[in-house]
Amino acid sequence: MSVLKIGVVEDELVIARTILHTLDELGYSHCGPAINYTEAIELIENDMPDLLLLDIQLAGRKDGLDVAEKLNESYKLPFIFLTANSDIETIDRAKRVKPHAYIVKPFTKEELYAAIEIAFNNFSGSKMGAGPAKMPSVPIRNFMFVKDGYVFRKIFFDELLYLESEANYVLLHLTSQKKIMVRSTITDFIEQLDPAAFVRVHRRFSVNVNLIDDIFPNEISVHGIKIPIGKSYRDELLSTLGIRHG
Repeated sequence: MSVLKIGVVEDELVIARTILHTLDELGYSHCGPAINYTEAIELIENDMPDLLLLDIQLAGRKDGLDVAEKLNESYKLPFIFLTANSDIETIDRAKRVKPHAYIVKPFTKEELYAAIEIAFNNFSGSKMGAGPAKMPSVPIRNFMFVKDGYVFRKIFFDELLYLESEANYVLLHLTSQKKIMVRSTITDFIEQLDPAAFVRVHRRFSVNVNLIDDIFPNEISVHGIKIPIGKSYRDELLSTLGIRHG
């Protein structure tokens, strides 16, 4: 999983610093802030962000809507509007340039994270038929955020013991013995993880190979917990671990 590079276009520097700090906390790379139309275009061309956080009200004659029109015409870059205005007129103007999300200030860290992830995911999915989407090229991060009730929990991959499928949910078992239920199929959730570190061992289980203690004929031990090995998954497990078998 690669880190997204987020461009920030915001003319209120106190707010801009808060946004950059929040992006740091969420593990994103970032560039900016740009405070007007000209700086926004320079930021896009020079820093090549994967997504833009774009304030509607900017310093100068041209505003965020003008930046959005230029994005749609020339750059095909996903953008999220940030605004303190939620009146009908502002929203109607914003709708015309088709933002990938719209966040009203003030917003929480969780709201920003959800908007960024959903906007970029939907944008990437819509580009599949038109050629490969631009992929982030910055370093790989070692954690992810998962929704736990009303908050997003930060989970480091090395504290994730194993995944357990529960119908349309996945139960995350952590080294701390804490469990987090996530609404997803195990197949979809595994796609977010490093395939070299997490391997499917059963139709209901995927484990962190770095935390496996022992391997038995029909089960494995992860931190003392026994997990069954499905017959159709055994060969892939042994191959991933570099174990020769006859």
